[in-house]
Amino acid sequence: MAQAYKGGDSSGTGTTGPGARFRRQGGRPLGDRGYWRRGIVLAVLAILLALVMVLHAQIPNTVGNLGSLIETFLPWLGVFIPVLLVLGLVRRSATAVIAVLAPAIVWFNLFGGLLTDKTGSGGDLTVVTHNVNAENSDPAGTAKDVAASGAQVIALEEVTAQALPSYQDALAKAYPYHTVQGTVGLWSKYPLSGTQAVDIKLGWTRALRTTVATPQGKVAVYVAHMPSVRVKLNSGFTASQRDKSADALGEAIADEPIEKVVLLGDLNGTMNDRALNGVTAQMRSTQGAAGSGFGFSWPAAFPMARIDQIMVKGVEPVTSWTLPATGSDHLPIAARVDL
Repeated sequence: MAQAYKGGDSSGTGTTGPGARFRRQGGRPLGDRGYWRRGIVLAVLAILLALVMVLHAQIPNTVGNLGSLIETFLPWLGVFIPVLLVLGLVRRSATAVIAVLAPAIVWFNLFGGLLTDKTGSGGDLTVVTHNVNAENSDPAGTAKDVAASGAQVIALEEVTAQALPSYQDALAKAYPYHTVQGTVGLWSKYPLSGTQAVDIKLGWTRALRTTVATPQGKVAVYVAHMPSVRVKLNSGFTASQRDKSADALGEAIADEPIEKVVLLGDLNGTMNDRALNGVTAQMRSTQGAAGSGFGFSWPAAFPMARIDQIMVKGVEPVTSWTLPATGSDHLPIAARVDL
């Protein structure tokens, strides 16, 4: 009786013939192009993410100040990169996995430098700035915490008339020289002169300028608290008043006759926010130049953005860091500079 042939056939449809090398476990050809066809949507999302980071300055502010909103939290777009990578691996999509390289490269190009420790030693002057919060229930304790940094110059924002005596009493011994203009103040171990309010187009005082007579020479110090920004459902990221104030502050600093300038304050914006270009274009961030990490300062419970800034011009940053939480919703930040 004739018997059926049980070996592999030359057509490659059997299990042991030459065609077996084109198969893998599960019966799907090893040359299956599904690896490249799957995950197209994920790949498109990855490319869009990369484009948003590359072209963030081109995103218009005409609708709800969307551009500035994205720039405020720009570093956090990196959170989506591992998410897309994991989804690409789950989908077993070579296309998606390779596409994720685009936003990863862009993110590291923008923020990779902040991941390294650039802090140094030495320096002549230590400065601190802190938005103490108008609703702070322990102003005296906050003042003592900030003074513990050993800074020669301390700037405070959101100083209310009710809390001012507490700050003055707590800082008077270590900082014999001080000035308060509106709701911003500066305490110094060195003499002050030429103090005046800075008009940032608000109608009330939230910025000042003074000259600090350090042993290394005169330094112009600005303290500013830019108007708050809001995210509203009906109007988006409302920041028009902050933007006008930032421009006015930038003009004042540009006209400053003293070569060495330090800006301390709550600017309600990050270094990436185009609205602060009038200031950031002419000054350096101490955190960016001599810090370690992003130095996020707000909100204190879970810092997500560095809207409190120390910036310098004609001065070399040596180190920059964030201080422990106080009774405020902001973290204090500090820097040491070489004059």
